[in-house]
Amino acid sequence: MTVSSKEADATSNEGSAPAPTPFFVDKNEPKNDAVDFAAIESAVKVILKAVGEDPQRDGLLETPARVARMYAEMFAGLKSDPGRHLAKVFEEDYDEIVLVRDISFCSMCEHHLLPFTGKAHIAYLPSGKVVGLSKLARVVEEVARRPQVQERLTHTVANLIEERLSARGVAVVVESTHSCMTMRGIRKPGSLCLTSAMRGAFKTDPKSRAEVLGLINRVST
Repeated sequence: MTVSSKEADATSNEGSAPAPTPFFVDKNEPKNDAVDFAAIESAVKVILKAVGEDPQRDGLLETPARVARMYAEMFAGLKSDPGRHLAKVFEEDYDEIVLVRDISFCSMCEHHLLPFTGKAHIAYLPSGKVVGLSKLARVVEEVARRPQVQERLTHTVANLIEERLSARGVAVVVESTHSCMTMRGIRKPGSLCLTSAMRGAFKTDPKSRAEVLGLINRVST
């Protein structure tokens, strides 16, 4: 008996649950189409052999593919423009500090390819226009999703906000823990790295600088 392709597909799908659809698809999620998954998998196998492991043993068979997917995710911001999140602004007669604290992020240190995680605090003085608060978090997330050092991450975020929003003042403070210090080398768990970047009024006016740092360092109740 000859079975048509449609009948075969119907038969093969009988009793199987439909493929789940994502509950939420983030259209703003950065994508890096330049990732060569096969090359990463090959490189991971070489590394495993180099450290004395057997890439063919059961526990490691799927590791190269997992690592490739992880790198694609961690470096998804490498080919994107984080400033695009600041394109849509709202005209608003507000000229005081706008501050978003405790924006969590995870980035990859470019020196050892180990993660560093922490929080970013962003403040700016509007010049007649404001941006959606979530967009500031998106900028941090996307700048972090590439091989990074904390100092450059801090300055990049500050520069983007100053340029794209024409802000009269920008303050960015980043605090994070680096795996390259806590799990290798000096091995000092609990150590914290803080970096800051001040632009405009927050850099030139000591009172404005003190005010914004006071808000950033304020203990929540």
